[in-house]
Amino acid sequence: MRVRVGQGFDIHRFVDTATNDRKLILGGVHFEGARGLIGHSDADVVAHATAEAILGACGLGNIGEHFPDSDPKYKNIDSIKLLEIVAKMASDHNFEIGNVDCSVVCEQPKIAPHRDEMQKKLSLAAGATVTVKGRRAEGLGAIGRVEGIACWAVAIVTQIE
Repeated sequence: MRVRVGQGFDIHRFVDTATNDRKLILGGVHFEGARGLIGHSDADVVAHATAEAILGACGLGNIGEHFPDSDPKYKNIDSIKLLEIVAKMASDHNFEIGNVDCSVVCEQPKIAPHRDEMQKKLSLAAGATVTVKGRRAEGLGAIGRVEGIACWAVAIVTQIE
């Protein structure tokens, strides 16, 4: 039995509130009243970073290779569905996902009120425990200036022989 670790990262810019009605989706949860993020899919940085971490741990590339933003079938797709596909890919390659831990970095919105629902949706999609915690950039850089949201994730998988 081999244990492997993967790291995932994703970042998206906020839309201009004056010109767009895009929803903010994080960890499969709609944050009502918050500005949405720009992206080809639903721009769910948490689901994307989680998928990236799993793919990396399994040595299966990255989400851009499997779900290119040039493919119209992924336009506005629910990223929880992409995470489900990635979890199946891991299983199909004889990997069992142990857990994934995510750090969402943003000044707004507050993550804590939605954390349990996010963890439930992500865990169900991944078929393993996914934990989420919110972090602030303390006003530093683009994230601190509320220009977008970033997420880092770490996954552990076991290769089944």
